[in-house]
Amino acid sequence: MRLTLLEEINPVFPSVTEALDQPDGLLAVGGNLYPETLSKAYERAIFPWYTDDEPILWWSPSNRCVLMPENFYISRSLRRVLRQKYYSVTSDTCFRDVVVACSKPRDSCGTWINSAMIDAYSDLHNQGQAHSIEVWDKKKLVGGIYGVLVGGVFSGESMFSVVNNGSKIAMAHLCQYMSRAGMFCLDCQIENSHLMTLGTELIPRSTFVEHLSKSLDVEFLWDFNNYSNWIW
Repeated sequence: MRLTLLEEINPVFPSVTEALDQPDGLLAVGGNLYPETLSKAYERAIFPWYTDDEPILWWSPSNRCVLMPENFYISRSLRRVLRQKYYSVTSDTCFRDVVVACSKPRDSCGTWINSAMIDAYSDLHNQGQAHSIEVWDKKKLVGGIYGVLVGGVFSGESMFSVVNNGSKIAMAHLCQYMSRAGMFCLDCQIENSHLMTLGTELIPRSTFVEHLSKSLDVEFLWDFNNYSNWIW
């Protein structure tokens, strides 16, 4: 199959069935990161992922790494931390700060979250489609996750932690909230060894697209900050 070159203005995404086998899931190149383009992409199970020295690349892997909210693995040590309620958890109080924190290089590695991506997802947040979960030690931001809500699917883009379990605390609250709200899954997009220890699984792209399409018919109200009945 040939890689689709998107127009910069009003890009039209091809079917995800046209994604390449190698590299797995690469679907298109070009386009833009405007909120309407990102919305169209996520509604079609497509997401951008590229580095500074590359054009915008769009992906839809043959197998999707997802986490069913009720399957999030909570270790004994994490459950103990959650029950202590030492850290407070909020949503959407400092979205851009969470994205910037996620963009910091880790372990001498680079980052794919460049300034254009930070601006793009901040714009999407301002339109009510991207959300963040923040973990606080008093007034210090110590962990978090951000992503895009599409129907009953929350596509997690990245997370960060500056204390032990910081990002896991965010994920635990996000998953419990999603489960109570009846959402389908936390879309982790691409598998890695760390995610697989948290209860994620791989499902075929066709299955993910089917569930995503069905969930688009349901409008979920994001009211995370009104939820307080956390059970650990």
